[in-house]
Amino acid sequence: MTVYHRRTTVEAPFSQVWEFHSQISGLEALTPSWMFLSIDSVHYPEPSAAQSKTLVRDSEIEMSMRPLGVLPRQHWVSRIIARERNDTTGYFIDKMIGGPFQQWEHTHRFFADGEQTILDDQVEYQLPGGRLGRRMSVLGLIGFEAMFRGRHRTTKALLEDET
Repeated sequence: MTVYHRRTTVEAPFSQVWEFHSQISGLEALTPSWMFLSIDSVHYPEPSAAQSKTLVRDSEIEMSMRPLGVLPRQHWVSRIIARERNDTTGYFIDKMIGGPFQQWEHTHRFFADGEQTILDDQVEYQLPGGRLGRRMSVLGLIGFEAMFRGRHRTTKALLEDET
């Protein structure tokens, strides 16, 4: 599998960065507008998570995207397969269980560093198409760099202004 990694320091407390990324509204805010994201449904495994709209373990998100507004709409189902947090660190992993990639697993890590937070994203993925898809997967890094640079910039803009 191919791995993409990006790390950023956010000038905001750990709890604030964690909560933002734990909500479906965070996903919507961080997805670039050129992806034309539509959240079709969210299935929460427990009523308290549904009330708070917190993405807990076993939450499933059904969404679709239409990159650049001209490409065919792509349907995607993602499940939170792990989620843990303590006072200074936390992580969750979302795994694509249906969608355009052969494999997709996104690990979101958060580390308190005084009054700031280190945000760490790692995506392990593979494009469809067998051997050709594996060879072409490195080209995905170009798109991921722009997308995740934008996600991290948006996180900073939204959360650093609130502190």
